Amino acid sequence: MALCGFSLAPNPESVEVMHFNGNLLTRLIRPRCVQLSGKSCYSVGRRFLDVRCSLSKKAVSPMESEENASTSTSICAEEESGHVTRFKMTDFKVLDRVSIGLGGRADEVVFEAIVKDSSSPLYNTKVVLRQLTTAQAQRRGRRAMEVLKKLVRRRILYHSYSMQVYGYISSNTTGNHSSFTLVHGYHGSFSLRHWLQQSDWLPTLEATLALDEESVRKVGDDTIGGPEVSRQLRLIRILMRDLLIGVNYLHSHGLAHTELRLENVHISPVDRHIKVGILGNAADFYEDGPGGSALDSNMDRRKMMIAFDMRCVGFMMAKMVLRELMEPSTFAKFKSFLTKGNDPSCLREFLLQIMTKNFPSGNLGLQILDRNWGAGWNLLSLLLATRPSKRISCLDALRHPFLCGPRWRVVPSMDIIRWGLGSTAVRITEEYIYRQPQRDRLSHFIELMEMLNPHSRPKNWLELLPGNWRLLYSTGRHIGLTLRQPPVRVLIGNAHLTITKASNVGTSMSFTCEIGFTVVTGKEWPHNKIGINGKLQANSLFKLKAGRRLYLKEERTPGRFSLNQSNSEDSVLEKLSSRKWRRTVPFKEFPSSLPVAKLIAGDSDLAMSLDDPLAQNVDAASQVIQEIRTQVPPEMFDLSKLVCGTYIDSRMLVLRGVNGSALLFTRYLRK
Repeated sequence: MALCGFSLAPNPESVEVMHFNGNLLTRLIRPRCVQLSGKSCYSVGRRFLDVRCSLSKKAVSPMESEENASTSTSICAEEESGHVTRFKMTDFKVLDRVSIGLGGRADEVVFEAIVKDSSSPLYNTKVVLRQLTTAQAQRRGRRAMEVLKKLVRRRILYHSYSMQVYGYISSNTTGNHSSFTLVHGYHGSFSLRHWLQQSDWLPTLEATLALDEESVRKVGDDTIGGPEVSRQLRLIRILMRDLLIGVNYLHSHGLAHTELRLENVHISPVDRHIKVGILGNAADFYEDGPGGSALDSNMDRRKMMIAFDMRCVGFMMAKMVLRELMEPSTFAKFKSFLTKGNDPSCLREFLLQIMTKNFPSGNLGLQILDRNWGAGWNLLSLLLATRPSKRISCLDALRHPFLCGPRWRVVPSMDIIRWGLGSTAVRITEEYIYRQPQRDRLSHFIELMEMLNPHSRPKNWLELLPGNWRLLYSTGRHIGLTLRQPPVRVLIGNAHLTITKASNVGTSMSFTCEIGFTVVTGKEWPHNKIGINGKLQANSLFKLKAGRRLYLKEERTPGRFSLNQSNSEDSVLEKLSSRKWRRTVPFKEFPSSLPVAKLIAGDSDLAMSLDDPLAQNVDAASQVIQEIRTQVPPEMFDLSKLVCGTYIDSRMLVLRGVNGSALLFTRYLRK
């Protein structure tokens, strides 16, 4: 945002602009013909004193400058009406400063002014004069007035969620050039981006929005204050709901915003609503009207434009929650992840590698998205879905559990239930405290996920299975280093399973398991984990076929207790019969069998690599292999023991071994 000085006579048509800050552009706007290129000129008389204006840091391209010089801009002679008013420059008193949040483009000059015409209904009202200096910019200004006429039928919503356009100033100057200035409302000093960049943004925004118990009830909450995570979540719900209502208002009138960014959104301290800009680039869904001949193409255009707006809303939500994305370099990594075609449902696994480096005690944004069974990650993935047809609409987003407070009853869809089960299981595994209650909960969640598996056919598995998967948990044995005295101490790192198609035709899949480990050689191994690195790799070929997993029902004899009787199924049945699950789960009783993807193993091979000096010691290598076999689930050491896949979606995978134990994986994206 550049501040610059110019004439005391507040006339944007005959203004010279001289920058005086070393960080800003050194260009002049000469009288009558605005030039945004060339060397600076400092011939400013004494009468050019202390009025200021705003320019962007970007320069206009030479082609656009030539178009501005050669194109004759015709401003339609529009008389004053109830919607748009033609003002004169003498109607305003130009102020000597411009708020930082009003920074415009390279082809705009921004002024703040107060209406001094006593006969105007805007008398003594602060407004913004946005002088549009090129033909393209002037088209945006006229478009903003056209949009106003479309939205005027619901004026209350227009005033609440859009930056109100009052009118324009237009006058012919020398040659073919015309001056055009848009007059629109002033809604505070900061854009939403500037708000979020303040060090004390949270209490300041809470004060600006005047959050009290009455206002937070609008998002289903009945409390104020509390921990910082709760306060941020409450504020994000208010901002996101207001933003979605404003965008839905445009979509319901056949318009797409196309420029939703934090820089274009303002918060009015008067009515405490989000303003979604002056709508100068708003586009119509229907090129030849809603009843045009090309109905199918119009519907496709409408869906694509709505999907584009929702993707922009997703970027805004990501920056509001994860403030680290305000940094251009971090946001570039975030956007690159999406543009490469990666599934947004794996965003958490990707962002954990970035966000937790500088925040060892935990990141507030990650905690917000993890709340309510990971509902925030689900909404973010729906807003940023790779396929435009899969992106969520404004109305569905407003009903999403992440944006609904605890006082609102939300009936979750089956997809959200599956998402919540997987997210909660991941969070439990990250605690790394596998006491019996945690182990029982993980077993219950895995059983429920298997019963709600959305992809039971092998052809679905052929599409979703290829990729890199990271082992999170096994319901089998858990043996570590703490309570044992092994001959060689081996610290297991990540265990990855890479699955690729063996051929383009058929159902053959290649499974490759890579287990990283460290052989700790020092005596102070509990405190110093430095040692010799190594890698174990197992390969095997599998064929996928349709199959079923049978659940054997044992007859219970009264008064007898069986040590082999598992209470896992009883716990799952108890959950399914509860009031919470009865309406959503399609099973009233535990099924006798479930469809699975049967894995038929082929040949397997095993290889291990060790760094020096253990690489030459055969006895030490055999001890290392034996210790790895002790700690690692047997299905990862010997892939032929995997017998079926029981659950898969875009981010989670459950495989079952020959002994009945379940292996839980999450999709892993290599750097």
